[in-house]
Amino acid sequence: MPVFDVIILGAGAAGMFCAIEAGRRGRRVLLLDHAKAPGEKIRISGGGRCNFTNLEIRPECFLSQNPRFARSALSRYTQHDFIARVDAAGIAWHEKTLGQLFCDGSAREVIAMLTRDMAQAGVELRLSTQITSVLRDGGYRVETSGGVTYAPALVVATGGKSIPKMGATGFGYQIATQFGLPLVETRPALVPLTFADGLVEEMRALAGLAVPAVVHCGRAAFQEGLLFTHRGLSGPSILQISSYWREGDEIEINLAPGLDLRAQLMAQKQMRGRQSVSVALGGYLPEKLARQITARHGLTDNLADLSKADVQRLAGDVQHWRVKPVGSEGYRTAEVTLGGVDTRALEARTMQARDVPGLYFIGEVVDVTGWLGGYNFQWAWSSGWVAGQAV
Repeated sequence: MPVFDVIILGAGAAGMFCAIEAGRRGRRVLLLDHAKAPGEKIRISGGGRCNFTNLEIRPECFLSQNPRFARSALSRYTQHDFIARVDAAGIAWHEKTLGQLFCDGSAREVIAMLTRDMAQAGVELRLSTQITSVLRDGGYRVETSGGVTYAPALVVATGGKSIPKMGATGFGYQIATQFGLPLVETRPALVPLTFADGLVEEMRALAGLAVPAVVHCGRAAFQEGLLFTHRGLSGPSILQISSYWREGDEIEINLAPGLDLRAQLMAQKQMRGRQSVSVALGGYLPEKLARQITARHGLTDNLADLSKADVQRLAGDVQHWRVKPVGSEGYRTAEVTLGGVDTRALEARTMQARDVPGLYFIGEVVDVTGWLGGYNFQWAWSSGWVAGQAV
């Protein structure tokens, strides 16, 4: 039976990064994955260009039952550390909006960097390998479709349930439960929201239309793009707010951020009162959206014919549009999984289970979920790095 210093389950971002760090420290590392290739989520991320981190990484951009838990790993291995590694690999990158960093070329460059670093660190990578059981016998005995292996340390980096077509199964939660670690309820996050029939018909008529918006849910608010779809609403602002939304909650949407729309329309009423309401509103919104909103209010007259109350209601519908989602598109399209292994059961500096020596959990399987825009990749790098220093 082959014996290693550490066995890592999952060849995604966190698992590969942990393997590199452990291998560089002289550990004999085995990395297992059921997929045919490593880093499949990296490959498809950012439209194929991998939004690999964000310049604005800070703990408050992560959701967890214990918001302070991620602080240690994020401070010990920062976005600037990973950027330096990307630069050293000769990968060209650029900043988009809100500090998001993308490869100029392909996400495959990041995968190539990681696989090259693993090879140089002496990591043994076994793909297309099914894990049939994990047993604790002093160390960890891992039974697979390729045979049995053993190590005193086991790192679980199997990800969450999001994007099952990429092979996501939630297997890491089963291992946590097997060894007595508590779980925080999981749910899809960074996911489009869906609506009831009457409202979704309105949205379907606008499918493909994107507008800037501010979306609120409770105390959370995000100002980014919003996209109408055949199922409801998507776009960055909706994906962000989906992590905070719960069934039964309303969300409030401002479709004309940065404007005092009521004052603007009242001014238009005085100066160009003969124009139709939809044309006037179309000066601030896409024409198709403006027509739909005015039709919803039955406003077929000219702007001059509106009362102050009519203008107030119209502006309110645009800038304080309150809608109640009935659900989300689920794990099928969710970018990440919210919840996971309860951080109270883990050591923040090492990611080791407090009551199960030699067992570590890193990346998406843990109850730490970042905002859209490179935050979750940085959590993978940071949590993988700290575990790699400890195993």
